[in-house]
Amino acid sequence: MELLNRLNDYDQQLFSKVFKQRDHSIVIPLARALSRSGEGVLHVLIPVLVWQLDRPELPILVSLLALAFALERAFHWSLKNLLKRPRPQNAISGVRSLGHASNQFSFPSGHSSRAFLLATVLVIIYGAPAVVIYIWACAVALARVTLGVHYPGDTLAGALVGSGVALFSATLLGLL
Repeated sequence: MELLNRLNDYDQQLFSKVFKQRDHSIVIPLARALSRSGEGVLHVLIPVLVWQLDRPELPILVSLLALAFALERAFHWSLKNLLKRPRPQNAISGVRSLGHASNQFSFPSGHSSRAFLLATVLVIIYGAPAVVIYIWACAVALARVTLGVHYPGDTLAGALVGSGVALFSATLLGLL
């Protein structure tokens, strides 16, 4: 229990450092845009683009994304409702969130989970060139902390959940 308390204290300290960065004028609009991009729209737009380009890997991409997304949403929801970690605005006095939160619990970050799921799926399908999408996934996670809706640990857990579920799904489909 002492270890969990120390981790929570460290997570709150790191949150405070990142959260303060939003005082810069460009940070908030950029964080909001990045946060919105992690809401799942790209999970639909990328397969549509692949379809428009008439790429042969479309059925594999759609199958992997659909399975991974369904498993990730179920696992994410279960974890969030089992652990019930309050969001920073509900746990730290003086913190006012500037981002959208679809529920009251913080751990793990669903935006981060979805972003890292997509990044991992694209690397599985397209290989090394797709690794650059991890920069976007990291930016989505950082945006969620900057907006005050998640602790850094929430986004790290989300990254692990999303990546792990994508790898598990690829294994189930025989892609790994």
